[in-house]
Amino acid sequence: MAPQRFREQYDQIQRSMPDVPLAIGPDDAGEFLYEKGVVLARDGEEARLVEDTVRQHFTTFAGLTADHVRRTSLETNRSGITRIRVADPGQGDGSGDPAVAGALRALREPEGRTGRRLVSRNHVVSIAVNACPGDEPVPVEAGAQPNPAVADGAHTPDSAVGVLVIDTGLMNDYRSYPLLAHTRGDAQVEECGEDGILRQYCGHGTFIAGLVAAVAPNTDITVRGTLNDAGAILESEFGEKLFEAVDQDGWPDILSLSAGTSNGRTDGLLGVDAFMRELRQQRTLLVACAGNNSSASPFWPAAYADLPGFENAVLSIGALRGDGEFGACFSNHGAWVKAYAPGERLTSALTGFDTPVPYVYQHSTYDACRYGFGYACTCRHPRHTGVLSEEGGSGKPDQVMFEGLAQWSGTSFATPVAVGMVAAHMTARAETDPRAARQQLMDANSELAEVRGATVPALIPATWRPTPVALPSTRT
Repeated sequence: MAPQRFREQYDQIQRSMPDVPLAIGPDDAGEFLYEKGVVLARDGEEARLVEDTVRQHFTTFAGLTADHVRRTSLETNRSGITRIRVADPGQGDGSGDPAVAGALRALREPEGRTGRRLVSRNHVVSIAVNACPGDEPVPVEAGAQPNPAVADGAHTPDSAVGVLVIDTGLMNDYRSYPLLAHTRGDAQVEECGEDGILRQYCGHGTFIAGLVAAVAPNTDITVRGTLNDAGAILESEFGEKLFEAVDQDGWPDILSLSAGTSNGRTDGLLGVDAFMRELRQQRTLLVACAGNNSSASPFWPAAYADLPGFENAVLSIGALRGDGEFGACFSNHGAWVKAYAPGERLTSALTGFDTPVPYVYQHSTYDACRYGFGYACTCRHPRHTGVLSEEGGSGKPDQVMFEGLAQWSGTSFATPVAVGMVAAHMTARAETDPRAARQQLMDANSELAEVRGATVPALIPATWRPTPVALPSTRT
């Protein structure tokens, strides 16, 4: 049974994608979201094999008839993916999808004969699924400074490191923050609702850009709003959107990605396979977040860092807690996570530089860490009550005001810290190869932390200030 926090995310993302019926998988366990009634296959002969195999087995699927099996090639097909409908997506609720599960089982034998996976769920790639309640921003006191603080150095156009951020778009007043004066990209869509309240996850991309610019001032940052729709997108669309971003802006030195999904497998994500193979042929370094599920299950695309041939092309980043000594409670972990960076209560640009903006919390904090940790993690502190957690209850959601900077937690934000460290290394060493810079940085790094009993590399900027992790003696 999916935990409460995951179901809150499911409800929210489903509302943001009303025309796409979603299910929780696997079997309602709460690890990922996917499109009901649909599977993915590679174009051409493999798609035909999948369709034919499903048709032969359709009588074993509840509610499935031959007419339901329908193949749909995507209009733009650089990702090489075909959507195959295997059931009526309007049937049932979000508690799994027997028809899709049956289609996956039916294709196991052909997969064994061919030696590679033929079919996949159409997963939701998201910046938020199953994240800790602390993934919502927290106001900071007037006069607060960014953390990490701004490093020494200046923006020099001729030598600036190119960084492409795939995320939500830029807030309308982002240029009021001096560090982002040289940033460009897509505008955030619908920053506030009709009630004037800031929408959840708006400012996510701006916050990330501010972290990159603080750690590495000599960067040219472009932010693309690929994830403007509540931070979520279907896997079948995501690969194509990644291609569109690099086609529009050119392959950057560093690609910063604070989104992904698990899929219960160890061999990658079918919808981004073509993009990842193209990435491997480029000089670009992909730095990707490990995810906020407190899980060892591979989270894609970050986990490509552990697949043969991608070792130099992908750097996967987990989050350290506020003291930098241990992993944050929410951070994914495992051998596929190659480094960790500060990711708890970082301070960066959000919104409201020109006019303060109100925000209402969506998720409530917990009385104890939902993952069993004993420090003052973002699961439990600072306390707030959220709309989704209190639906049908008596609690009143908390409203706050944002004006300029904010604090935020997640592997989403550990990732741009690592991006900034690679970029700063390139500037300091006059290194033009981002993959070589990544290796040099990792080889020279002497900082270590402890995550789930393992000693791991810790990428900690010199300007980062640790924050207290002990629980306050009293609650206010």
